[in-house]
Amino acid sequence: MPQFLRNKRLIILLAGIIILVALIGFSLRDREELSWPEQFVKDTVGFVQNIFAKPAHYVAGFVENIHDLLNTYEENKILKEHLDSYAKLKVEADRLEQENKELRAVLDKDETLASYHVRHASVISRNPDRWNESLIIDKGEVHDIKKDMAVITADGMIGKIKSVGKTTSSVQLLSTIDRTNRVHVAIQGDENAYGLVEGIDEESQLLLVNEIPAEIKIKKGMNVITSGFSGTFPEGLFIGTVEKVEPSQYGLTQTAYVKPAANFYNIKHVMVIERTMPTDKDYESGDATGEGEEKAASGDKS
Repeated sequence: MPQFLRNKRLIILLAGIIILVALIGFSLRDREELSWPEQFVKDTVGFVQNIFAKPAHYVAGFVENIHDLLNTYEENKILKEHLDSYAKLKVEADRLEQENKELRAVLDKDETLASYHVRHASVISRNPDRWNESLIIDKGEVHDIKKDMAVITADGMIGKIKSVGKTTSSVQLLSTIDRTNRVHVAIQGDENAYGLVEGIDEESQLLLVNEIPAEIKIKKGMNVITSGFSGTFPEGLFIGTVEKVEPSQYGLTQTAYVKPAANFYNIKHVMVIERTMPTDKDYESGDATGEGEEKAASGDKS
């Protein structure tokens, strides 16, 4: 009996090999039509592929859409940077257009409220406890830096010179919460509105522009620049854009909340602005008319 079983297994194995070889030979020959087993397998595989193909294509399309969204996000960041530059150029263009109209009537005008000289400086120190209030730059009295000169970055105005040493100076930032830290500004529109930057709102981190007349309509997105009328800063230094407007406590004036154009948190290089048109202090000292030099000369003779 065991011998018969072994022979039976051998016979079945040989028969299987013969059938397999026959099937291989049958499948390799040139035929115009498939056999029904091949056709069955092909149809079954095709059906299964159709079931999984649509979800796979859907997932692939979803992943591709996510990739496109990420690319769009990066492109939007680049475009936003370009729009920031455009806003600065528009401020300058609007100011120049208005100034040119005035110059048509005064052709011999040499200097304007917007005339200034630039001195480049680098930030060398910043107190962590007063990070949003002040910083120290590497230019001082020997570099002709004077108190109350405006300080800007490539993006916009950040503050003014508070104190001057021989080779260094302290800069008071616009973000300083100090009611005495005021900057006279103009909000550009069909009719310019004027107000005073008086510190920053701690919660929103937006600059506060007070003393705006209640009858003037202020809209979100309007540009805020230095007015040039304070006798300290030149006209046209970009400060930021209006985010919202609220009436004052008694409704007689308005307060504009302004998003700063410059980044007060990360400052490495700055420009100190010297106004070339004489200021009130120059007239008081006689430097604007030459009286100061005459007084000095008379003092030397005596």
